Amino acid sequence: MGAGHGADLATVLARFPKQRPALTPEIQAIYLRQYRENRSGRTPAASAAQRLERWMHRQVAADLAGGATRATLELGAGMLNQLPYERFTAPYDIVEPFRELYADAPDRGRVREVFADIAEAPAEHRYGRITSIAALEHMCDLPLVLARAARLLEPDGVLRVAYPSEGGFLWTVGWMFTTGLEFRLRHGLDYGIMMRHEHVNRADEIETLVRGLFGEVRIKSFGLGRQLSLYRFLEARGPRLDVAAAWEACFQPVPARRRKPVGSAST
Repeated sequence: MGAGHGADLATVLARFPKQRPALTPEIQAIYLRQYRENRSGRTPAASAAQRLERWMHRQVAADLAGGATRATLELGAGMLNQLPYERFTAPYDIVEPFRELYADAPDRGRVREVFADIAEAPAEHRYGRITSIAALEHMCDLPLVLARAARLLEPDGVLRVAYPSEGGFLWTVGWMFTTGLEFRLRHGLDYGIMMRHEHVNRADEIETLVRGLFGEVRIKSFGLGRQLSLYRFLEARGPRLDVAAAWEACFQPVPARRRKPVGSAST
């Protein structure tokens, strides 16, 4: 890791923990309904976005193509949309603070343990895989979450995460002229306010943090390069446990409180 990369890492770390921009009262009033419609694909734009998001789900599950079974922890599991892609995975634990999202999910019975916060995962638990799909961009305490994830991995474990190319040109244009336009036509409101509230982390910030914490990182884009992509997939190995311990000591958890759902505010 060169000096330039280290400076970038320090700059990104200094932004955390982040504060989530507030919603307007009008958007707050329809927030939960909008979230459920988005995640269930109940509107034309949401349905189209979910078809595109299959790329993220498939990338994260690609290491299971041979039927290998490894203990998995999914961060921000939401409505358990990843489990249909992970038929060979067991045991399967999740981190998800919003119980209403997963309680009635068809694959709920496949989940061994549920944690409202990654801090609740016992220190003796070790996972061969820690995964996340369209969730890391939502986390105000992302360095702390990643540090704890690194310390829960088995020595040969892998972090496999997918996320929107937040901050990139194609992603921004994509949601503005699909979900954003549909939202304005239906409600007369600015979807950008919701996106800024939900997506507190850009794709490059996620990647800088993971590169600072892991020795081996591979990134793949769904599109033409970073700026002209909709989604990205990242695989990381070789966690630097000394860095993880330092981040845990630096970023103390915020007081416990009820959280909003973690999931994608899609294109």
